[in-house]
Amino acid sequence: MSASQDRLTLPAGGDFWVFGYGSLMWNPGFPHIEVRQARVRGYHRRLCVRSIYHRGTPDRPGLVFGLDRGGSCRGLAYRVPAAEGEMAMEYLYRRELVTAAYRPAWVALDSAEGGLRAAGFIVDRAHQYYAGHLDPTELAAIVASGQGESGNNRDYLVSTVRHLEALGLGDRKLRHLLDLVEETYRRSGTYTNER
Repeated sequence: MSASQDRLTLPAGGDFWVFGYGSLMWNPGFPHIEVRQARVRGYHRRLCVRSIYHRGTPDRPGLVFGLDRGGSCRGLAYRVPAAEGEMAMEYLYRRELVTAAYRPAWVALDSAEGGLRAAGFIVDRAHQYYAGHLDPTELAAIVASGQGESGNNRDYLVSTVRHLEALGLGDRKLRHLLDLVEETYRRSGTYTNER
């Protein structure tokens, strides 16, 4: 995390929530004691952050999701116990802020059980790795070829789409993008049907 980025001030002695909208939904990696479906308004899920570590390399970046402004996004809210709060946030800063392309912020969530305030990671549109203006064909080509320390970019997209669909939160645009990625694989001759 860069020194210029603000760390979130955690509630003193209290549990808090973290909002997951991409890989945090299927691989949170931090202690939590409750999970709820939730929606953030004012931001949407977008494959808009070039990944040079987790799902790509500096020579061949992949793409990962960011919360980008406008619309709304459904995902999962995780309640982190107070005793694990500092450790959980340190883990999230290391994981999410490898390139400082996100800024941590408290976001308001709606859930069936009521409103929540959660830590979220919002894309910085001014960052050099912001890739929010690519068309679906460009996105598919990047995802089909991305490979990083956390695995290949295609599997990242497959896992996110599958998890959203299993939760009843399917996204037609992401499903269409995944179909384009699979077509790119078929054309390249490296296709394996692992879905």
